[in-house]
Amino acid sequence: MAASATGATSAAMPPRTENDNLPSLFSRLGDDVMQLFDTKMSLLKVELKEEANTYARGGAMIAVGGVIAAIGFALLNVALAFGISALIANMDISQPAKYAIGFVAAGVLYLIVGGIIVTTMKNRLAKQSLVPDRTVEELRKDKQWLKNEI
Repeated sequence: MAASATGATSAAMPPRTENDNLPSLFSRLGDDVMQLFDTKMSLLKVELKEEANTYARGGAMIAVGGVIAAIGFALLNVALAFGISALIANMDISQPAKYAIGFVAAGVLYLIVGGIIVTTMKNRLAKQSLVPDRTVEELRKDKQWLKNEI
């Protein structure tokens, strides 16, 4: 029955008597359906809070990781650019041009790595289901139960 599907105890339901008439049965059915609906809405709220917390934690960690990566990116980019310019020290071009080539090469490398990271995280978040699966399953079961009872 509905009480077992929602986790309510059988003590919450009034005892059936031989004198139950049709209006009182419909009244009890309406009360039970409303109680079932309230329970399902509570389940939906809990599931949505869980999903929101998951996204909030993930977003915060992405932001922290982004700040740390930006600092590391800046330092590593300068070092890499100067390293590349040192590798091409034997070329017959001016020192500023050597630095420019080093910074451009480092920038292209970081653009590629950053694009890979962004695409990977976007795909992970896209796999996260936004539909509250447990609530949908419970509502489907309740719909089937109501069809069988009526």
